[in-house]
Amino acid sequence: QRTANCLYKLKVPILPRIMTEYAHSMTGIDIHPGAEIGESFFIDHGTGVVIGETTVIGDYVKIYQGVTLGALSTRGGHKQKSMKRHPTVEDNVTIYAGATVLGGSTVIGQGAVIGGNVWVTQSIPPFTKVSI
Repeated sequence: QRTANCLYKLKVPILPRIMTEYAHSMTGIDIHPGAEIGESFFIDHGTGVVIGETTVIGDYVKIYQGVTLGALSTRGGHKQKSMKRHPTVEDNVTIYAGATVLGGSTVIGQGAVIGGNVWVTQSIPPFTKVSI
């Protein structure tokens, strides 16, 4: 993904997406080449993980299987391609299995913990634990 991201930033057509689609077919993890990922990013049992194009992930973030960092469905759809549509996850966040975090204005604050199967569409303050 890091190589695909570099090519994506250089506006190399098609190749970055081919690279991440190949990785997806081998791992079950779908990370768009446009996603920005910090240092020491950990995915445990990655099957079903989806990370959208404008997602920003900080340093030392851990996520588990089935996590989606995606966009909210809105009117205008494709017209919003150039906008930030996916969440920001700050440093030292843990997101447990099956959680869904949606929206370009959604920020998961530093040190937060998002429990399994939680649906998040609003920002979460730093050092907060969210569960259902």
